[in-house]
Amino acid sequence: MIDPSTEKVAVGIVGASGYGGVQLVRLLTHHPMAELTYLGGDSSAGQPYTDIYPHLTAQVDLKVEPVDLEVIADRCQVVFLSLPNGLACTMVPTLLERGCRVLDLSADYRFEKLDTYVSWYGAERHDQTVASEAVYGLPELFRDRLRQARLVGCPGCYPTASLLGIAPLLKQGLAQPQSLIIDAKSGTSGGGRVAKTGMLLAEASNSLGAYGVAHHRHTPEIEQICSHLASQEVTVQFTPHLIPMVRGILSTIYATLRDPGLVREDLLTIYQAFYRSSPWVTVLPAGVYPQTKWAWGTNRCFIGLETDPRTGRVIVMAAIDNLMKGQASQAVQCFNLMLGLEESLGLPQVTFYP
Repeated sequence: MIDPSTEKVAVGIVGASGYGGVQLVRLLTHHPMAELTYLGGDSSAGQPYTDIYPHLTAQVDLKVEPVDLEVIADRCQVVFLSLPNGLACTMVPTLLERGCRVLDLSADYRFEKLDTYVSWYGAERHDQTVASEAVYGLPELFRDRLRQARLVGCPGCYPTASLLGIAPLLKQGLAQPQSLIIDAKSGTSGGGRVAKTGMLLAEASNSLGAYGVAHHRHTPEIEQICSHLASQEVTVQFTPHLIPMVRGILSTIYATLRDPGLVREDLLTIYQAFYRSSPWVTVLPAGVYPQTKWAWGTNRCFIGLETDPRTGRVIVMAAIDNLMKGQASQAVQCFNLMLGLEESLGLPQVTFYP
């Protein structure tokens, strides 16, 4: 049993050499209750971690090791898996059996029904019992469940921004559930560190384009949580875009109000009350709309909103850092809750600006 009140927690990261992994390393190296004891990744095994990321020289004195579940389980109490989809599910059952707590940053444990995962990700699964134990790692919605969790399926970056913007609308019955349209834009780091033609400077710079139109894999994840919030099946129209910047997501949500007489100030009051116990969500004042730069390097989500009396719609805008609140720092926020710690512990509060 982990007792973080008396000792540091031994933590491992599998997939430490990717963009999500290096954010985790940076955060956990300075976390007062975490001790990094293992960094894993087969492609870079044997390399000192600072050969891959020299900016962490004098901060990290570990080598990347081959992925060996027995070694990980012997050395770690908590394991972060920052891996491509389809790999975590081959490791998690063994790690749980050996007594580790696991936070998975891929899509493997985000779905209540594995049939949904199989249909959207195209990989067979046979671990329904383990998957049914996973808690969706969006603390603002599932904080109490995370405090009891052994396995957390950390949300995707687009779903995080979108769901935080949507949640009060559906939970409070303010919007017509089937009217949701999400237009979201992400920086190129969301594509990971592997070389891809579309992410080259010559391809992405000075350009803006949609991708995954009508079939992006984050769609069923958003719909699953929206259905939970609305207590009915919800279908959303979700369109992601790649924008030529390194990090950040801006998700703009459109929905038809049930009561077209609601004005912006009414909704701001409702949103502020909904997130009053959520230290990482900032609901902006009337007429102020979020910018991604405000969230860079932090776990914060900025939310702004507007109403349009001509159309009877509400427009909600949510901005996050896709590598932080959309990935690594949100996982650390979940880690804090799992261990009974204050959920802001070890997380940077303010961005560098400009």
